[in-house]
Amino acid sequence: MAAIHSNYLCKVSRTTLRIVIILAAISIAGVTFTQIYWVRKAFDLRENQFNRDVTTSLNNVAQKIFEINKASVPTANIITQVSTNYFVVLVNGPIDASVLEFLLVTEFEKRNINDFEYGIYNCMEKCMVGGNYISPKKAKLTSNFPETPKLNNDGYYFAVQFPYLEANILSQMGIWGFSSAVMLVVIFFFVYTLFVILKQRRLSEVQKDFINNMTHEFKTPISTIAISSHVLKDPAIVHSPERLLNYATIIESENQRLKQQVDRVLQMAQLDKEDLGLKKEKTDIHELIHEVLQNNSVFIESKQGTVHLSLNPGQVFAEIDKLHFTNVLYNLLDNALKYNQSKPEITITTKVLDQHLHISVSDNGIGIPPEEQRKVFHKFYRVPTGNVHDVKGFGLGLNYVKLIMEKHDGKVTVESTPGKGSTFILALPLMH
Repeated sequence: MAAIHSNYLCKVSRTTLRIVIILAAISIAGVTFTQIYWVRKAFDLRENQFNRDVTTSLNNVAQKIFEINKASVPTANIITQVSTNYFVVLVNGPIDASVLEFLLVTEFEKRNINDFEYGIYNCMEKCMVGGNYISPKKAKLTSNFPETPKLNNDGYYFAVQFPYLEANILSQMGIWGFSSAVMLVVIFFFVYTLFVILKQRRLSEVQKDFINNMTHEFKTPISTIAISSHVLKDPAIVHSPERLLNYATIIESENQRLKQQVDRVLQMAQLDKEDLGLKKEKTDIHELIHEVLQNNSVFIESKQGTVHLSLNPGQVFAEIDKLHFTNVLYNLLDNALKYNQSKPEITITTKVLDQHLHISVSDNGIGIPPEEQRKVFHKFYRVPTGNVHDVKGFGLGLNYVKLIMEKHDGKVTVESTPGKGSTFILALPLMH
């Protein structure tokens, strides 16, 4: 009943979190869309204002040129906007470049326009007769006017281009730029907070699974020891030496099992420390593999398992902490025996490649799905099997293997196909 209640609360919590995430994402998307819309509207308004300012300035410049040339002002429109940042002004007479530049600078400064390029075109000779780039930065810019429009006129016209129009407009939209930056910061912190919440939630679930697994792991041997102890209290058992020995062996075996589980948890706690205090020494890896197989022969036989060796010719030495590396091999061997629905067939292979010794432990077990293969090295992580608990463990073994290999400047990888088995490969630096 308690388990059902816990699962119900967990499901409600997940649903609530999912709803909160969806609503928050919709809110952020709405705020972002609104911000983009108003920034775009503000940009268009500023651009229209800029066009009006430029048109007014150019019209004033043209009027003064007509006055200087003592020419009549045409009734037709003398200003043509060829593109967003390119204006052409038609005048019926010669234009002095220095005078034009002075007039343009004077008019544009009144309206805070100070980054432009101008050019003077002689329609009769069909060539540019003057021009310059005016900027407060005093930078040189190669004249790059668009193709000159074909005007039905035999006089002169001058053109003005604003090469950095969009950048200048954006720089004048201070409040909108600031608000957009604030919104980006808010979105970043929202995403980061969401990531932290999901990570903490995942960690909470993993820790809860670890506690459940640990309780399950300890409950069985404790119950077995309690039953065996109760039987041994019977005075009549002294008359059955075989039975007495059998129950004493059970207690010893279950006690050893408990010790191994506690040692595994303590090993992981020790690995959390930065300084593990490894005692590395020159070790014959092949000899160590034989020792591990010898010490686990009873366990292998109890599982009706078979181990095949394919070792690299000759002795192979590496500088390792013998105790921890022995535990690494034991964990891989233990997984190969446990995660198997038939008689275990295990192959241990060694080969030298690129100054590294590669130790492969292959089995014919249940395999690991591709999407789970990177996760199996995470602390407390176990491949989901629904509510089936036929394989016991804390999800610590492979994480221990990964950390110990990293402490030895090596690495561990896995190759697996569901239903066909797995191969764990240890890459260990050789001694020079």
